[in-house]
Amino acid sequence: MAKRYEDDGAGSGGGRGQTLWVDQPAGQRRMPDPVRRSAVRAVLIVAVTLTAATIAFFLTVTGSWLALPLSLGAIAGTVVATWGVLDVLITRQAWNQRYGVLSEPSSTARGRRRERRRARREARSAPPLPPRIPVRGEATGIWPPPTGTGRG
Repeated sequence: MAKRYEDDGAGSGGGRGQTLWVDQPAGQRRMPDPVRRSAVRAVLIVAVTLTAATIAFFLTVTGSWLALPLSLGAIAGTVVATWGVLDVLITRQAWNQRYGVLSEPSSTARGRRRERRRARREARSAPPLPPRIPVRGEATGIWPPPTGTGRG
């Protein structure tokens, strides 16, 4: 909801309430919970890895003995951070495949369905076709079927 303040009349507002800001609806939907969880986990892992890599760099520049263990930790952190980012992508894809299908017909599907309905309606209202004359060898409803030429 937009907040309002009252003008004292000295400005050009003339005493009307003017908005300080206007809330706009979010451009995107909220991420599903499992995807959000994995994204937060990935961001934390990447942040810790970048911090460790920065500290390892500065320790290497200063020539400290802690540079080697922290560099190895930064390399391991890079592997884990890569796993975390891939986890976000895989979790998002799995969620979309399970729950992301919206069953709303598109405008194209709606038009085709309308055409099929119209064709069925016309077929029902059209006069029935005359009975078909069976071709030679086709069942005619006589049982047992005639044999031979019928001469005897």
